[in-house]
Amino acid sequence: MAANSSVVSVAAAATTVPGVSTVADFSDLREIKKQLLLIAGLTRERGLLHSSKWSAELAFSLPALPLSELQPPPPLTEEDAQDVDAYTLAKAYFDVKEYDRAAHFLHGCNSKKAYFLYMYSRYLSGEKKKDDETVDSLGPLEKGQVKNEALRELRVELSRKHQARGLDGFGLYLYGVVLRKLDLVKEAIDVFVEATHVLPLHWGAWLELCNLITDKEMLKFLSLPDTWMKEFFLAHIYTELQLIEEALQKYQHLIDVGFSKSSYIVSQIAVAYHNIRDIDKALSIFNELRKQDPYRIENMDTFSNLLYVRSMKSELSYLAHNLCEIDKYRVETCCVIGNYYSLRSQHEKAALYFQRALKLNPRYLGAWTLMGHEYMEMKNTSAAIQAYRHAIEVNKRDYRAWYGLGQTYEILKMPFYCLYYYRRAHQLRPNDSRMLVALGECYEKLNQLVEAKKCYWRAYAVGDVEKMALVKLAKLHEQLTESEQAAQCYIKYIQDIYSCGETVEHLEESTAFRYLAQYYFKCKLWDEASTCAQKCCAFNDTREEGKALLRQILQLRNQGETPTSDTPGRFE
Repeated sequence: MAANSSVVSVAAAATTVPGVSTVADFSDLREIKKQLLLIAGLTRERGLLHSSKWSAELAFSLPALPLSELQPPPPLTEEDAQDVDAYTLAKAYFDVKEYDRAAHFLHGCNSKKAYFLYMYSRYLSGEKKKDDETVDSLGPLEKGQVKNEALRELRVELSRKHQARGLDGFGLYLYGVVLRKLDLVKEAIDVFVEATHVLPLHWGAWLELCNLITDKEMLKFLSLPDTWMKEFFLAHIYTELQLIEEALQKYQHLIDVGFSKSSYIVSQIAVAYHNIRDIDKALSIFNELRKQDPYRIENMDTFSNLLYVRSMKSELSYLAHNLCEIDKYRVETCCVIGNYYSLRSQHEKAALYFQRALKLNPRYLGAWTLMGHEYMEMKNTSAAIQAYRHAIEVNKRDYRAWYGLGQTYEILKMPFYCLYYYRRAHQLRPNDSRMLVALGECYEKLNQLVEAKKCYWRAYAVGDVEKMALVKLAKLHEQLTESEQAAQCYIKYIQDIYSCGETVEHLEESTAFRYLAQYYFKCKLWDEASTCAQKCCAFNDTREEGKALLRQILQLRNQGETPTSDTPGRFE
């Protein structure tokens, strides 16, 4: 079968332009812009609207081309001309979501473009029917066993075509999607890699491939084309795999080579900072992005998560109202409103909006996870577990869902279960102190104290967000009568509090001073014991103990007691 010339021209453009695609070079931005405009048109013709939008946005961020350099649409082939009437009619039906009708009129068409739309219409018809049935099961949050009935037939047909080398880049992309939906992950990865070689400019294929990669090791073994598109892919996958430093380096490089006006890149940088919990930086970038692209809805749910964490009620309220005016029936809008109600402790209303989001898109990861959090707040652990499980089905890399499952099983007093889920969360976020502290608590409950100590120390080493790891480690040493190690942990804890100037819970601060006062007292270090006892007097729960200790110290000093020669670490 003759290849569609438009697709061939894109593949050729992506592999023959000197200095653009062969070594991921960005020296010829004009040529890159031409390629982006071309692929934006080709994806739009095939109903791949998100890929088309991505390419168009990226093209818009580059300088305008003069009239002489603007390329006309690719010429039609003989097969395209024969199918043009059926394609035009079917595309009109496709655009109004009448997928079965579109497929009916495309049956028997031979051109690559019409064939793709025929197969894609059948796929989307099956997905729409599946989603309609899934929506009905959202009430009790049963595990969705609804399947896309068209997948098996599509796989057989596309496989036959693939073996006959009759699939172009778009056809390979669809074949990969069908394989992924059937959980044939290895085969899907191979087909998506092939699709990126045949049609490197199609962002959809790169994105699908990204969703199947679980770790950096897996990435090393992929044979990817050396095209400038690979740089965008690597930046995206590094963000997804929580390799934030590498991701930010990639995005900075893309900005430096000429994509500084790309709202996509700016939003991805904001998401990266959100992932490493640099909240101030992420908020600042999102605010800039809102000025640059005020009607943007993508990633605004992530922005609302940051506002929620900072308890910025008025800003979150404004964002929710603003998105409602733009489009109240977008998934992101529903999630933002859900976060707003959650911040106001109206958890039933929040859960209702997350359910609305899932009716709009049952595969939207953020909504499942957030709904799990709301059910946790409402003490509905069984519904929370189901919501988190749905989130993991959508994306196994969602550490929040694994962590949420750990918390629910902790509430249910099932430590072996929660240990498994906390481990999975820790694998995804190895440098997140919250995961390590949760793991340590779990090991403690299971009486695996050596493992617990390792977790608490590691949590402190990676930068303890909640300033609790050292206290927990100190209490563990205390429990094991390792008094010197416990004292060292409390000293570090107090030093950390005073060095960062944060307001912490007085209970733990007083606990630390009480222990150190008693420890120094036993060691007959009267000055240190006296200092800590005086600190104890500042807290209600340790005031009396502090005063009693000061009286004892004074009494012993008057009797001429001397400090021990074995001097431990001192509190400065």
